[in-house]
Amino acid sequence: MKTDISSSASSQHSSFFDLTNRVALVTGTSRGLGQYFARALARAGADLILTSRNKASLQAFESELRELGCRCASVSLDVCSEQSIQAAISDASAAFGKIDILVNNAGMNIRKPATEVTWEDWNQILDTNLRGSFFVAQAVAKGMIKREYGRIINIGSVTSVAGYAGLGPYGASRGGIRQLTMSLADDWGPHGITVNCLAPGWFKTAQNKVMYENKEWVQYLCDRIPLKRPGRPDDLDGPVVFLASEESRYVTGQILLVDGGISTGATRALPASPVGAPKAT
Repeated sequence: MKTDISSSASSQHSSFFDLTNRVALVTGTSRGLGQYFARALARAGADLILTSRNKASLQAFESELRELGCRCASVSLDVCSEQSIQAAISDASAAFGKIDILVNNAGMNIRKPATEVTWEDWNQILDTNLRGSFFVAQAVAKGMIKREYGRIINIGSVTSVAGYAGLGPYGASRGGIRQLTMSLADDWGPHGITVNCLAPGWFKTAQNKVMYENKEWVQYLCDRIPLKRPGRPDDLDGPVVFLASEESRYVTGQILLVDGGISTGATRALPASPVGAPKAT
């Protein structure tokens, strides 16, 4: 009997990165990259739990996801409040009976020179980005441990691996996320849970919109990115779905930089080629 190899391969590959029957909770989905992460997971077949401090702000986005055929629910979550975290995870778990995937996206930043950072600035950034991520992961992991399955994706940043002036507390929080990811991967791996860090490079978001309004700065940035452009939100679709899927089952404790290569250092070590010089082929 002749086997149709191409047909068999096509059938197998069509199921890659399929999140059907998986439930994903994404924190910070009232705007920005959190919404892009949620859309990508929904398109891959996942059911979505959306969160924001103001639950009402999620209504329009929830309707958008439903139009994609996604089952979704919204819960109120303030990651700086232990009580809010516990209540939100309880409500989220009740909505679909489980949480298979967590995208720890909620975060914030305050841009200031290091000498102007206040005690309150530091606490607000670290409490939101680092402490909040840990305790949300802890609350979700308890259910994952019982089911012996889970995918936790902590959202980090290229500032996890590189220093940038004006981003001291933010960089410290994201560096902490990187270390936290490795520790939790070791802690929860025996229970079938993978923990990874998705670290975007320079993407235009509500937090840094003012930077992209400066054409000189944008050119300065692009000169240092090997791919010569800032990130687009859809550049993150594949990476987040991969880390949420079964195809990443043997990947844990890792940081996946999606940064156009800026983390390579992006410093030219050769002089600029003279005008008219032949190019290497």
